Amino acid sequence: MAAITTSGWIWRWGWGRRCPGRSGLRGPGPGPTILLLFLLLVGPVAADITDGNSEHLKREHSLIKPYHGIGSSSTLLWDFQGSTMLTSQYVRLTPDERSKEGSIWNHLPCFLKDWEMHVHFKVHGAGKKNLHGDGIALWYTRDRLVPGPVFGSKDNFHGLAIFLDTYPNDETTERVFPYISVMVNNGSLSYDHSKDGRWTELAGCTADFRNRDHDTFLAVRYSRGRLTVMTDLEDKNEWKNCIDITGVRLPTGYYFGASAGTGDLSDNHDIISMKLFQLMVEHTPDEESIDWTKIEPSVSFLKSPKDNVDDPTGNFRSGPLTGWRVFLLLLCALLGIIVCAVVGAVVFQKRQERNKRFY
Repeated sequence: MAAITTSGWIWRWGWGRRCPGRSGLRGPGPGPTILLLFLLLVGPVAADITDGNSEHLKREHSLIKPYHGIGSSSTLLWDFQGSTMLTSQYVRLTPDERSKEGSIWNHLPCFLKDWEMHVHFKVHGAGKKNLHGDGIALWYTRDRLVPGPVFGSKDNFHGLAIFLDTYPNDETTERVFPYISVMVNNGSLSYDHSKDGRWTELAGCTADFRNRDHDTFLAVRYSRGRLTVMTDLEDKNEWKNCIDITGVRLPTGYYFGASAGTGDLSDNHDIISMKLFQLMVEHTPDEESIDWTKIEPSVSFLKSPKDNVDDPTGNFRSGPLTGWRVFLLLLCALLGIIVCAVVGAVVFQKRQERNKRFY
């Protein structure tokens, strides 16, 4: 994949597409003149649209080939541990072997308020249907290089995690795997592997990223409390919506990282690149006066994530309209219809008797 320049692509909110200008593919879309006319027409909505010149690659938080320090215990800006192996073409977090854990972490904390991470990754192995696992986790957390049971990293973390899960541990689930999910934690929540993180998941989607014969990408964007996750898995140079939630609060000063783990089942989990872009977003004076390093990771939700239940499509729907609640809703509606019919019949009969007495 060719390097992405700051003017080589345009994020188009609501259009579900990014044109990164990769070699051999179509160009970055509308030119500056067309974009300017569009911004003038849309007026207030223009604040949600950024052009390529407004976003900048932050190399100190990016993992890009050629990797530095190959063969040593760490790269110039990245540390790795466990089963992680560096090659000239990829960083292999785990080989296709049982009971392996590996991770790679940025050495520097990130103090950007608005950012976007592009991850070029590959999950592949010899295992056939449901005989592979477990997956990759992408992290923006307070602690780093702490091994643990959550895809090779610690549980009860502080920060953001995006899980690329390839194996359904919950045999009763209706989700279709592989499955991508998001979790925000202030250290009080534990990831439940037996339920594939269902109780702490904020949102998720099915994504067929395993054993693809072409490049696979994921983008994570955080700006002004809005968290967006998109995928490019079809070799079409187009982003597809996966997750889009608002009300997310993340502090600055946390670390980016990636980890993976295998158990009785295994896969190769490879990271080819992680590119962090700064988003140039204006904040109000009140927002600028906040000490962003003191913010506690949280999400403003009308309902608890535990109210979420599975949808056969692999996505989430809110609990009150699914499962046994639907049955109760239909039952109440049926009883209501019966009551109305009985009341109507009684009223009609009394009117008929009154009319007979009148005549």
